[in-house]
Amino acid sequence: MLIAAGPVWAQNGVADLPPLGEPAWLSDTITRPHANVATDASVPEITVLPLDAVQLDAVGLLPNTITGLPAGLWGTSRTEDLARLMRAQPIVGLPAMQSFTQRLALAELDPPRDAPPEGSELFLARLDMLLDRGALDPAQALMERAGPTEPSVFRRFFDVSLLTGHGQRACAVMNANPDIAPTFPARIFCLARGGDWSAAALSLDTGEVLGRITEDEADLIARFLDPELFEGEPPLPPDTNLTPLEFQMRMAIAERPDASGLPLAFVHADLNVLAGWRAQLDAAERLTRSGAIAPQQWLAIYTAQTPSASGAVWDRVGALQAFDAALLAGDPAETSARLGPAWTAMEEAGLEVAFAEIYADRLLRLPLTGRAGILARRVGLLSPIYEEVAQSAIAQDPAEAFAFDIARGVPATPPAGADLLQNAIASAFSSDPPAHRYSLYLEENRLGEALLRAALVLAEGRGDGDDLADALILLRAVGLEDVARRSALQLLLLEA
Repeated sequence: MLIAAGPVWAQNGVADLPPLGEPAWLSDTITRPHANVATDASVPEITVLPLDAVQLDAVGLLPNTITGLPAGLWGTSRTEDLARLMRAQPIVGLPAMQSFTQRLALAELDPPRDAPPEGSELFLARLDMLLDRGALDPAQALMERAGPTEPSVFRRFFDVSLLTGHGQRACAVMNANPDIAPTFPARIFCLARGGDWSAAALSLDTGEVLGRITEDEADLIARFLDPELFEGEPPLPPDTNLTPLEFQMRMAIAERPDASGLPLAFVHADLNVLAGWRAQLDAAERLTRSGAIAPQQWLAIYTAQTPSASGAVWDRVGALQAFDAALLAGDPAETSARLGPAWTAMEEAGLEVAFAEIYADRLLRLPLTGRAGILARRVGLLSPIYEEVAQSAIAQDPAEAFAFDIARGVPATPPAGADLLQNAIASAFSSDPPAHRYSLYLEENRLGEALLRAALVLAEGRGDGDDLADALILLRAVGLEDVARRSALQLLLLEA
């Protein structure tokens, strides 16, 4: 992990953070205004809501008994600041931070104090962070918990349903909610999915006459409604700015778009066996790096077939499969020989932590020695059993001893000639860590905001050593010891 000097998120306000908004690739499915950015920060004096109304900013999937986070995590922070910080979290970053910020996005917490009862600003930011990472399943579950009837939520629910192969359900929700006014393309799609082809064709003609459907949209919709009319015609030109609705229509007319250059949310379509194994492999690697799918799903795709070619992903698959076979056979010598090439392949793909989560436990049961033994312990330190590894093994050099101390959460002495990163981590794990720059946030009851700012520092390895040390000290100070240790070990060991 490279450490670049310069200003960091923890020092700045929110001026450099992304503006509030929504993913640019969302389909235009509703005709009513669906902006979710407030134009006035003042709170109305009187707000009337139905008794059964849901306050979206309070909706979550994980109760505090699971997350360990206090219900009042957001405290006195401004909703807009929290939303901007949530949207600023990287799509791909330090795996420990990917997991932690997803936990924050799914946590069931009290809304910020300034959030109006009908507020959804932070909810939508949490949702959009998941969508940008391609984490469609938890995003869909979060929307289903909230109820996808509010227009801005439905817009996302509609697209996620299309991307996960549940278009019929999206149309059913649209038809069941009179408050949702669909655009012509969305209405035509749902009419066709419901079997009312004549009404769909009539809506296409009407939309063109009224200027509500562009020429490109009309061409695609016409092919979607009656592909036989276009037999012998050249396929539609490629488009890297597709919406999920356009993507689904192209899929329906057998003009499957190449998802490799599309946002991660679209990549799920390539996990299907119909996409071909190469596309599945690329999709699985991308989604595993972003934390959108579990390592076991990636492994299942990696081991589904035998590679018949060489180079790039095929070499990685071959190296992983050879290692997997040796480990399954319980052969220490063969496993030792195969571990190095497999690990190099995982480093090339940025999948070291996923590999460690799957293999560390079984790998450490074998009597490996020498370089293979050292590498096996490194794999173990990047896995959930990192502390067990440190407790049961004897360090072979000062660098490994330093990593073991971090894994145990005890004061750690960096090796001779330690670099900036090692000294920063040692400072965070010293017996008397220095004061950190997040103290003011804690004093002002803005713990959640402090955690989001620290997550940005750690996820991208940005800032100087003090920035990284402060972020780790904060995590330890508020009881997030496991997150702090895993983050420190990943910063220390990945690409080391």
